[in-house]
Amino acid sequence: MSDLLPHVRPVLDRHGKTRYRFRRAGFRSGYINADPGTPEHLRRYAELLEGRVDPGPIVSAAPVKPKSIDDLARRMKQSPSWMRQAETTRAAYGGIIDRFCNTIDNKGRRYGERPVEAVTVVWLEKILGGMSDRPQAANQLRKTLRRMLGYAIKLKWRKDNPADHTDSYPKGKGYHCWTEEEIAQYRAHHPNGSMARLVMELALNTAARKCNVARIERDHIRQGKIHVAHVKGGNETAVPLFAETQAAIDALPAAPIRHLVVTGAGKPYTVAGLGNAVRDWCNAAGLPHCSLHGLRKAQSRRLAEAFVTDAGGRAFTGQKKNETFAYYAAAANSAALAEKAVSNLQDRGFVQPQENDRISDA
Repeated sequence: MSDLLPHVRPVLDRHGKTRYRFRRAGFRSGYINADPGTPEHLRRYAELLEGRVDPGPIVSAAPVKPKSIDDLARRMKQSPSWMRQAETTRAAYGGIIDRFCNTIDNKGRRYGERPVEAVTVVWLEKILGGMSDRPQAANQLRKTLRRMLGYAIKLKWRKDNPADHTDSYPKGKGYHCWTEEEIAQYRAHHPNGSMARLVMELALNTAARKCNVARIERDHIRQGKIHVAHVKGGNETAVPLFAETQAAIDALPAAPIRHLVVTGAGKPYTVAGLGNAVRDWCNAAGLPHCSLHGLRKAQSRRLAEAFVTDAGGRAFTGQKKNETFAYYAAAANSAALAEKAVSNLQDRGFVQPQENDRISDA
């Protein structure tokens, strides 16, 4: 099954490296600097489709067969739970569904024409097993199929969910988590007074996603806190304004504009435009492996190293699940955490401190 989404084509750059370009009439073209099927690829694709409600109906030469996968996909896209999602989320996952439905099997039949009741664990395992060279894409597809077939149970088309019994591939590391040294290196290259510095401080301070950072307004800072309405999940957070962030704001020329993050022309960045700008700023600072989303992970790491509970961490980052926060905080320094834990035990008298004096040999 091809991993290429609609309107995305591979192109070779001057170095012979394959890149992926999005081109569609009425949309701004752009490059997707991530492999097809990866979360980064899907996020960038969704950004390029920003403003569109849905990726459109499933294309089929024949009418949609009742209780087929096509029919299930169409009904799910009309459900309240689907419409409650952000537009970019609907675009990204809608693309996965459409690509799956339009895949042709070895007998020349579309997957979408298969009756939902005929979907088996063996069939799904064969499809996912054929994606071993694209494990992240396979996991994204599995997640989507679990949701679709769960909706089939709600419609009483099935009594079980065969996707629940399929195996997933090991989860990758995802975005690189910034280290303290990398944060210091970026600050040294981009001093206060630059938009590059302000964006980094806002992203680190709020642990917000790119789409939220792009929309931070001056009015969102009230009584020493930055209020963020997280797009994904709809959670709202209010985190203290760090001194570094306040300094970055104060260093910018005073301007009667609504948004904090703006282009040189004083206009708010689009989500895609901000992503491209951060990419350039990181490259200029000698940090090509770093990204804005990696700052979200860096703040999660800091919270973990400060022994903040999962609930406290989620209250800061806006995440809904403890396991999600734990995944983001996984880069925490385990040795430092262990030392801090022992120190806490010593303070409470559960563990005796070690003797500093050596016992001399007899």
